[in-house]
Amino acid sequence: MKYTTLLSFNRSFWLLLILLIVSPQMSYAQSDYPNRPVRLVIPFTTGGSNDIIGRFIADQLGKRLGETFVVDNRGGAGGTLGTDIVAKAKPDGYTLLLISTPHTANSSLYKKLPYNPSKDFIPVARIGTASQVISVFPGLPVKTLPELIEYAKARPGQVNYVSSGVGSSQHLVSEMFANLAGLQLVHIPYKGAGAALADVAAGHAQISVGTVVQALPLIKGERLRPLAVSGAKRQAVIPDTPTAIEIGLKGFDADNWWGILAPAGTPAELVQKLSVTLADILSKSETVKKMSDESATVAYQGSEAFAKFMETESIKWAQLVKQLKLQAE
Repeated sequence: MKYTTLLSFNRSFWLLLILLIVSPQMSYAQSDYPNRPVRLVIPFTTGGSNDIIGRFIADQLGKRLGETFVVDNRGGAGGTLGTDIVAKAKPDGYTLLLISTPHTANSSLYKKLPYNPSKDFIPVARIGTASQVISVFPGLPVKTLPELIEYAKARPGQVNYVSSGVGSSQHLVSEMFANLAGLQLVHIPYKGAGAALADVAAGHAQISVGTVVQALPLIKGERLRPLAVSGAKRQAVIPDTPTAIEIGLKGFDADNWWGILAPAGTPAELVQKLSVTLADILSKSETVKKMSDESATVAYQGSEAFAKFMETESIKWAQLVKQLKLQAE
C-alpha cells in the first residue's frame, strides 16, 4: 500500500515538474510566433480573386510578422479539398485558410463534407469584400443587361455561363442572377477562374458573373464587356458600368468576401495576434488603396463578429440552394 502511494506521489511530482518546465517554453513559443514559415492554403487555383487577395495578404502578414507566409493553392471541389487539408492540420498557427463565399454555402451544396465548417475552424478575421460584375464576350450582340436578358430569354437553354467549378462563388452568383432574371442558362464549370474567364474572352463561352477583382484586367483590355455590378453603388474602376439595381434587377445581393480561418484548437493568443495584425494591415492607407485598385473594399471583422457574419451568410446561401435545388457531388 505504501509502495503504491509512493509511486503515485512520484508520478505526480514528475508530472508537475514536466509541466513547470514545458509551460514557459510553450508560452515563449506562442509569444515568439511565428518563428518559421506559415502556410496559407487558398482552396482555389491561381488567377482568381481568392488568389489575388490571398497573396497580397500573405505578403503583408510576412512583412509585419517577420516570417514568410507561403501561399499553397489547393483547388478542387468548390474549395472543399483545400479546406479539408486545413481542418486536419496541426492547430499550431502554422497552417491557415483563406476562405470566401463558397465556404458558407458548401454545407448546403454537398450531401457530405469531410469536415465540419462551424466546428473544425476558428475565425481569425474577415478581410474585405468585392462587387460582382456580369460580363459577356464582346462579340455577343448585347451592350446592356436588359439586352442580355432579352437575348437569353429568346434562347432558353442555349446561352451559357462559366464558373471556376461547382460550388464556387461564380457558380452561386450566376445561379442567383439567372433566377432573378428568369433565365435558363447552361453552366460550364472549369477548374479555375482564370481558364473560365479566358474562354469567355476568346468567345468559347458567353457570360461570366464573378468578382470585379478577377475580371478587371480583361475588362480593361476590352476582352470582356461589363454590363452591371452588384451592390448599391457603381465601382470606381469601371464607373460607366451601372449597378444591377439601377437597371431593374433588384435583389442581386451577391458581393463576395474573404477571410482567414485557423484549425480548431489553435491557441487563442495566436488567433488574437493574427487578428490584431490583420486589423493593423487593413487600417493602413496603402492597403486601402491597393485593395481599391483591385476593385475590392477593406471590411475588417474580428473573430467573434466574423463568426456571426458567416452564420448569416450560411443561412442566405442555404435558402438559395434549397430554392434552386442545387447539388454538388
